[in-house]
Amino acid sequence: MNCLPIMLHTNSRCYLIFIAIAMVFVSSCRKDFEYQESSGNLSFSKDTVYLDTVFSTISSSTYSLKVYNKSKNDVQIPTISLAKGLESKYRINVDGQAGINFYNTPLLAQDSLYIFIETTLSMAANQANEFLYTDALVFDSGATEQRVALVTLIKDAIFLYPKKNDNQIHEAINLLSENQEESQDITGFLLDDSQLNFTNQKPYVIYGYAAIPENKTLNIAKGARVYFHKNSGLWVQKNSSLQVNGEVSTHQETLENEVIFEGDRLEPEFSEIAGQWGTIWFDKESYNNRINYLTLKNATVGLRVEGTNTSTQQNLKITNSQIYNNSRINLWGKSASIEAENVVLGNSGGSSLHLTNGGTYNFTHLTIANYWSAGFRIAAALQIDNLNEKALYQANFTNCIIDGSKSMELAIRNTSNSALNFFFDHCMLKVQGTLTTNNDSLYDFSDTTKYQSIFLNEDAAFTNPRLHNFLIKENSFAIGKGTIEGALAVPNDIRGKVRANLITLGAYQF
Repeated sequence: MNCLPIMLHTNSRCYLIFIAIAMVFVSSCRKDFEYQESSGNLSFSKDTVYLDTVFSTISSSTYSLKVYNKSKNDVQIPTISLAKGLESKYRINVDGQAGINFYNTPLLAQDSLYIFIETTLSMAANQANEFLYTDALVFDSGATEQRVALVTLIKDAIFLYPKKNDNQIHEAINLLSENQEESQDITGFLLDDSQLNFTNQKPYVIYGYAAIPENKTLNIAKGARVYFHKNSGLWVQKNSSLQVNGEVSTHQETLENEVIFEGDRLEPEFSEIAGQWGTIWFDKESYNNRINYLTLKNATVGLRVEGTNTSTQQNLKITNSQIYNNSRINLWGKSASIEAENVVLGNSGGSSLHLTNGGTYNFTHLTIANYWSAGFRIAAALQIDNLNEKALYQANFTNCIIDGSKSMELAIRNTSNSALNFFFDHCMLKVQGTLTTNNDSLYDFSDTTKYQSIFLNEDAAFTNPRLHNFLIKENSFAIGKGTIEGALAVPNDIRGKVRANLITLGAYQF
C-alpha cells in the first residue's frame, strides 16, 4: 500500500530534475545565433600599432591589438584584412588563426578579441639606410570601415656572419682556453681585409664570433653602431688588435660620436635585458688594444681581457667609456695588463670589475658601482683575487668610487703564496659588511702601503644608479675629494668637462 506514493514521489522528483536540466540547457543556448553586423563602432586598444625598429631581414617581435565590442549586442565583423593585401609585409593572427583576410568574425557583446602582428622586411637596393614601412588593419568596408595604422622603422645594416658548407654546417673558429692547453670550437668566422674598417654609415650586425685575423687591426670609427646576435661576439686573436675610435658627444642622449656595442633586438622591451650576446674577448697575446668612448651593454661579459702576466706589454687601454648591464661581469682581467681612465663600470649580475690570476692594472677616475636589480647578486662590485701562483704585480686605483647596493662592495682574496699588490689612493669604498676572516690584513685601512686617503661608506649620491645613470648630484661626498695628481693625469672627465677645481672622484666631474 505504500509503494504507490513512493513511486509518485520518485517520478515527480525525476520530472523536476528533467525540467531543471532542460531550462539550463535552453538558457545556455542562445535562442538565436544571429549576429548584427558591426556598424563602425568597434573600439581598439590603440589607434596605431608601432612595431618599433627592426633591421632589414630580421623578424620583429610580436605585437598585439585588442578589439572591443562595447555594445550590448553580439556583432559579426564582416571583414578583417590588411590594406595592402597579399603585398603586405605584415603577418596577422586573429583569435588564434593566421591569415591575411578574415570573414564574418564573431564578437560577443561586452567582449574582445586579440589580433597579433609581426613583420620581416628587406631593404630594396635603391632605398635609404632607413625608412618607414606602413600598412593598416581594415575592419569592414564602405561607410562603416574602421582602420588601425601599422608602422615600422626599418634600418639597413651590414651583416657579418659565418658561412655554411655543403652540409649546411656553419664555419667555426678555435678558441684556446686560458692556459692554452685546451681549445674549443665555436660558430664564427675570420673578418677579411674589406671588413676591418667599421664606419658610421650603416650599423653592423654580427652573427657568431667575428675574429680579427693575426697581425691585423680592426678599426671602428666614431659614431659606429655594432649589434650582436644571440651567442655572438668579437674575438681579438693573438697578435691582432682592436682600435675603437669614439669621441666625446654633444648630446648625451644620442651619443652621436660614441661607438656603441649592444644586442641586435632594437625593440624597447629589450633595451634593459642583460645577456643578449656574448663578449669582446681579447687573447692573452693580443697587445696595444685601444678603446675610447665606447658604450657596451647587455652582454654576458662585457670585456674579457686575458694576458701573460707580464708588466711590460699592455693588453688594453680603455678611456672615456661606459660598460654596464652585463649578466656576469663588466670588465674581467685575467693575468692582464690594463690601463683605464674615465670609465664607468656599472650594474652587472656579478662583479663590475673582476681582476684575477695576477696582472698589472692602473685605474684613474673610475666609477665602479653596482646596483644590479634584475636578480640576486653575490659578487662584490670590485673583486680582486689570486687563486693560483701568479703574482698581482700592481693594481692601482686613484680618485675612484667603489660603491653599490650591497653592504660589502670590495672583495679581496689571496689563497696562494704569490704577491697581491694593490693600492687605493683617494678613493671611496663601500665596506660595511663582514670582512673575510683569513684576509683581514688585506682590509687594514691604516696600512699606508695599501690605502691612502680612503673614504669609507660615504654617499656617492648618484642621479639614478638603477637606471645606469652615475652622474653625481650636488650633495655627493665625492665632490672635492680627489687628488690633484690624478686630475693632472686625466684633466677632463668622461664628458670632456675640465677638472679645474673641486676635483671629484669617479668618472664624472661635478
